[in-house]
Amino acid sequence: MIGSIVIGLASGIVGFIGVYWLKSKLKYDDSLDAFGVHGLNGIWGAIATGIFANPSVNSAGKGLLYGNSAQVIVQFEAVLATIVYTAIMTTILYFITSVLTGGARVDEETEVIGLDESVHGERGFEI
Repeated sequence: MIGSIVIGLASGIVGFIGVYWLKSKLKYDDSLDAFGVHGLNGIWGAIATGIFANPSVNSAGKGLLYGNSAQVIVQFEAVLATIVYTAIMTTILYFITSVLTGGARVDEETEVIGLDESVHGERGFEI
């Protein structure tokens, strides 16, 4: 139970850092904060599984805190494999959709107006 509390508290911190610090430092475009929240917390959760896996909860799982330091290595390898696979597939899909749609981004005026209004003729938000 303590493990789940630690994982949850750390997840809040990881998400905060991803959204408010990392995004401003790296200046990447993620309006929904999908990477800052889900990407980084997915990475943290996978690694945390290798640390906190409790055999009394699941007899097949035994993490670092229960004497199985190799599980953390397995989790790191899984995270790295997922990052590599995701980067490759995202790049492939980016180029395919760019070719099919005539570019990855809309022009600056359309972006400023917003896609809801410029493409769909509706306002998404009244700000």
